[in-house]
Amino acid sequence: MKLVLFDVDGTLIDSQNIIVASITKAYESVGIEPPTREKALSIVGLSLPAAMEALVGCDGPISEMVEGYKNAIIGYRSSQEIVSPFFEGAKELVERLSSRDDVMIGLATGKARRGVNHILEKNGWQNFFATIQTADSAPSKPNPDMILQAMQETGASPSDVVMIGDTTYDIEMGCNAGVNTIGVSWGYHPTSELIETGAQVIVDTCHDLGQVIDGFIATGQMSK
Repeated sequence: MKLVLFDVDGTLIDSQNIIVASITKAYESVGIEPPTREKALSIVGLSLPAAMEALVGCDGPISEMVEGYKNAIIGYRSSQEIVSPFFEGAKELVERLSSRDDVMIGLATGKARRGVNHILEKNGWQNFFATIQTADSAPSKPNPDMILQAMQETGASPSDVVMIGDTTYDIEMGCNAGVNTIGVSWGYHPTSELIETGAQVIVDTCHDLGQVIDGFIATGQMSK
């Protein structure tokens, strides 16, 4: 049986506004001028400590910024001051795949489990996924452990797994784990970089993504 793994931020959910706002708060909490929006979004996909290190360097106040980010994003979620909508067709795609009995779906995300649980509970998705890999239980992307753990949990072989993401970290993680990869063009890294990193297919809409996934389930082949 095939296993389809989705990244979350930038792939299923357009969370850029809450991420940028929370990074800004994290910088302000330690008295550093916040980065540009482009730089802030460049680290989406990494686990939080790795993301902060990528932004300020290993000698920066990483632990303080991590706490500042956590406090900010929890506050934004609670107040609903900033919303993070699904990309067009993403919710419907996940729900369609979850209803099939010939495929398993999972998540592999740099989000903490708390953030994932918020999404699951808000959308009634608690029983949708055969495996959920988060920053709490694996090293940051592009380390392959999230995918390796997902395969161990589900019994899937590398050739029967596809990793879907919007960043080079997602694609590189998939390549490091020896699985198939699909890059989406609507996220936070340029498609040219996804291709250079090793994405086998690039899709421009969730409709196209669904067609590629359906073909993979049916034939094991990656093609548009």
